[in-house]
Amino acid sequence: LNKPEWYLTQVLMWIGNHAKFLDDKIQPILDKAGSSVNAGLEFSRALVMLILEKLAADIPCLLYDDTLFCHLVDEVLLFERELYSVHGYLSSFPSCMHILSEESCFQRWLTVEKKFALQKMDSMLSSDAAWISQYKDITDVDEMKVPDCAETFMTLLLVITDRYKNLPTASRKLQFLGLQKELVDDFRIRLTQVMKEETRASLGFRYCAILNAVNYIATVLADWADNV
Repeated sequence: LNKPEWYLTQVLMWIGNHAKFLDDKIQPILDKAGSSVNAGLEFSRALVMLILEKLAADIPCLLYDDTLFCHLVDEVLLFERELYSVHGYLSSFPSCMHILSEESCFQRWLTVEKKFALQKMDSMLSSDAAWISQYKDITDVDEMKVPDCAETFMTLLLVITDRYKNLPTASRKLQFLGLQKELVDDFRIRLTQVMKEETRASLGFRYCAILNAVNYIATVLADWADNV
């Protein structure tokens, strides 16, 4: 259960290793018979069906172990990325995202995603470098003087988007968007709490850093507004 990458990698190797044989030897036979079947894609589809069976059997066994469950989700997402980008798998075919979209699994995924995101926010705001810009010494790069915590937070949101963007239904994507909105609001509250501690020094370093963080986040969210 703790090594889903073993069978996921094995399937990717089988797909890669058989591609030339299927294209050179099997596809011409299908073409000659007037079939519209793509040998390589059908081979991939059959192997993915085996993975779906395996996932359906494994997921109930690790649903409440956060570490194992997160590891499985991470490995499945990496597998899907390679399957589509390297091997040309079709989005209309069955995929692992359908398994991750099933109610009990999906709700667990949302829960652990939120848990680890909040932990990340705790660590980024308690860091010594939280209010310092990574690029403070490079003037032409750092016009907005973005503190490290704001940049890390927006990267966190971007990573979450990247993880859920291939979900098969809009309703599931919207639930993840709801999580992101919660995280933005949580970050806003945390910034407000820090700001209240700094009101006596409103021209101080940290107070200005908070204003820069808010400006940066608002600007990036406005840039993302066109991303459906």
